[in-house]
Amino acid sequence: MKKVIIYTIIIAAAFCLPSCKKFLDVQPLDKLTGNNFFQSKEDVVANIYNLSRIVFSKYNETHFVGATGEYRSGEVLYESQSDLAPAREFVEILGKNNLLFLISGGRPWDFYNFGRITDWTAYYQAIQGANILIAKLDEGIPGVSETEKNSFKAEAAFIRSLSYFTMVRLYGNVVYYTDAFHSGAQPRENFVSVLNKCIADLKTHKNNIAWTYTDPSLKGVRASRGSIVALMMEMNMWNAGFDPNNAQKYYQETADLGKELIASNAFRLLPINEWATVIKGRSDESLFEFYRSINYGDANANIAPIADMFLHYPYKRPEYTHRVSFAYYRGEYMQKLFQDGSDKRITSWFNEDIFADNGKFMMLKFAQNSFSTGEEDANPDNTFMVFRYGGEILLAAEALADLGEDAESIKLLNMVRDRAQASKYTGGGGSALKDFIFYERSRELIGEGHHYFDLVRTKRILSNQWSYNVLTADKFSRGAWTWPINSGALNNNPYMVLNEYWVNGGN
Repeated sequence: MKKVIIYTIIIAAAFCLPSCKKFLDVQPLDKLTGNNFFQSKEDVVANIYNLSRIVFSKYNETHFVGATGEYRSGEVLYESQSDLAPAREFVEILGKNNLLFLISGGRPWDFYNFGRITDWTAYYQAIQGANILIAKLDEGIPGVSETEKNSFKAEAAFIRSLSYFTMVRLYGNVVYYTDAFHSGAQPRENFVSVLNKCIADLKTHKNNIAWTYTDPSLKGVRASRGSIVALMMEMNMWNAGFDPNNAQKYYQETADLGKELIASNAFRLLPINEWATVIKGRSDESLFEFYRSINYGDANANIAPIADMFLHYPYKRPEYTHRVSFAYYRGEYMQKLFQDGSDKRITSWFNEDIFADNGKFMMLKFAQNSFSTGEEDANPDNTFMVFRYGGEILLAAEALADLGEDAESIKLLNMVRDRAQASKYTGGGGSALKDFIFYERSRELIGEGHHYFDLVRTKRILSNQWSYNVLTADKFSRGAWTWPINSGALNNNPYMVLNEYWVNGGN
């Protein structure tokens, strides 16, 4: 772990974000005054935006969503006739779980910066910043009422727990702390324990913040009670997969939270023909996102959005380098997902080559806010969605199925299928229902970075029925589902150990 002085410098820089409207931009260091450390409510709001920016930086520095949540189970192949084709082969390297080769250097795909996924430093910067903010709010900040203080603390606790959850799904066990200005060396803690602590922490804050925002520019952008509930649901279901003795407790908490989320009436599934609004961001379906917009001068790295891999001309330009998509989902896999021809996601989210098995394939799910005019090489202007209402409805349906409450589970499942104008589920309960819900999450959340994590937490990654890249039980138990951790984590921490599976060569 870094020394406290390093964190202090970083957080000091964080306190000086210039504007709420430039959601994830940071004021340059040469603009710092040195006198505006939490002197007003505006300083608190600016700091909250900056904490989000720190976490978002991990999405924007590489092809994060695809690399971590989509490609490692082998459903995606690269198009050998695409522009710079050898640089796109990384999707198949990920699909073979060959992460050490992926990050070894000297490869055509090095400009994707995959090695940075192994560095957890930024997450701990966000955690330390959230810890300090909570401590300062408890001390008292001019102009911040008691109600506002508690709401801001809830936002900070969300960002802290989101950082821990992200790290757990990437690295397994992590170092956990919540004290401000932390500097002591600690060992990594069992990740089930870490997530249980995060859940307990969020329970103390959940009811101190509004379900959502009346200001439409803040929906999904700032954490809300809806964001916190979604994160608690996700953490409970992750733990259910790794703590089987307490699985029923986790399922019940997830189901109860899902019912609470739906009963709030604060969110809704937009009609499928309004999908462009959803993926643009700040919609009634968004629970939490990293909002980006060219209207605010936001600079997304071209390599970051998953849309970059699955679109070609006219949605990506110039034409001569985008005549085909860089990659595609296997036709066999897409046929398995989309057997129901009435499903409007087929025509709304994909082109006619949905089953093509080549670079003619396009995922139009992320194409609907294209702004290219001329020959500029730029991705559509979409948000980076983290949690949305449709995904959490299905997570609640999954938990209810695991509890044997099949009728209630099917009711929620069909809410999502009704929005897709797909035929209602009329099958039986038990394992058939659970399998169908898994496929429904794969359909509904395709390209949003959830699929691989669903395979891991449900242990379906151990079966070739569900994954093209099957992990043996032995490899799984040794952490083959994780990412390697950068050796820099060993600095100044004699208790630190790296992930066994990757230290031993990834085999």
